[in-house]
Amino acid sequence: MSDTVFRFPAPGEGAITTDLDGWVKTDGNPTMRYWVQHASLDGSMISGTWEATPGTWHATYQFYEFVHLIEGRITITPDGGAPVTLTPGDAFVVEPTFKGTWTIEEPVRKHFAIKLK
Repeated sequence: MSDTVFRFPAPGEGAITTDLDGWVKTDGNPTMRYWVQHASLDGSMISGTWEATPGTWHATYQFYEFVHLIEGRITITPDGGAPVTLTPGDAFVVEPTFKGTWTIEEPVRKHFAIKLK
């Protein structure tokens, strides 16, 4: 394959299983695992696959994230804002200023792209 087009492999061994920086469990005992499957040539973006089990985290973002939800159901509620419920097929963006809860209602799998710079 080209060095300018990259196809994600299926997630396999080597998942990262620690909670993301700025994510604190607030309800239940949700778990997450994710795979960084690609980094851009200039190091400004990463992308991959993320999975999570039911429960709630309070998340504080530092980076812009684009998400395509593959499986599951999430309700995301910005601090002081209205909840947004997302289901398979939904694509959405989370701005780097986001602070609020991610409630995983059904086990989730998503693809993500995060802008680091």
